Amino acid sequence: MLFLDEITLEDDHVRLEPLSHEHAEDLGRAAATLAHAWYTSVPTAEGVPAEIDRRLAAREAGSMNPFAVRRLGSGEVIGMTTFCSIDQPNRRVEIGYTWIGAQAHGTEVNPAMKRLMLAHAFERCDAIAVSLMTHFHNRQSRAAIERLGAKLDGVLRNHRILPDGSLRDTVAYSILPHEWPAVRNGLDARLARY
Repeated sequence: MLFLDEITLEDDHVRLEPLSHEHAEDLGRAAATLAHAWYTSVPTAEGVPAEIDRRLAAREAGSMNPFAVRRLGSGEVIGMTTFCSIDQPNRRVEIGYTWIGAQAHGTEVNPAMKRLMLAHAFERCDAIAVSLMTHFHNRQSRAAIERLGAKLDGVLRNHRILPDGSLRDTVAYSILPHEWPAVRNGLDARLARY
């Protein structure tokens, strides 16, 4: 399979559905629950339709495969995630541009969606590396990535220019195929608590 293949990924906790404008209303409600920190790119409730447009355009350009995150317990769409920075010839991909509503923070949702995406990347797409990146100042995201078992690759200094003109240092992590079994076991153990 290819990282860009349109696919639905599902387990007992979440369903990752190909992103569409049908998700906009639920995503707007989820985005409204978040405090919009200066170091994140989570859309406002009003900005969700434009963000869906941006992600769908990136999909058409071949650089991103975006998903809506549906929490199966409630049936609500509560966030977005993507396969991005797709490098199919080199079998490398990033999991990123992820956010979930406040009601799902600290729950089964993040480990469940990462478990699904990593399994797809390594077991179906034969990835040689999966990257996860975040803003240097996003301590919550860095802690979540480290809990997965991803290894720190380094800090990319002045990596991006943000909309306000400030410069972002990006913390880069990755998981390699030989690390996937241990990461999978850790995620399975976390999910067994739910």
